[in-house]
Amino acid sequence: MFKALADPTRRVILDELTERDGQTLFELCTRLAMKHEVTSSRQAISQHLDVLEGAGLVTTRRDGRYKFHYIDTGPLRAIAQRWPVQT
Repeated sequence: MFKALADPTRRVILDELTERDGQTLFELCTRLAMKHEVTSSRQAISQHLDVLEGAGLVTTRRDGRYKFHYIDTGPLRAIAQRWPVQT
């Protein structure tokens, strides 16, 4: 999971899914280009999503020919519970 969070592009993808969950690859690529000037190819973004999915931070759902991506903050909550931050 830490490897998945280490990359700035993957963090931006998670930010976008936090703002608007359930996006397709096309929607994510468009929002990343427009809002964050991330001009990576669709293939590169897809590879980033695969890493995030492998880390358990993104889940997917297929509907016809579309694949929707959703953020899953469960693994992050597990870290916060294991090592709580003292304020």
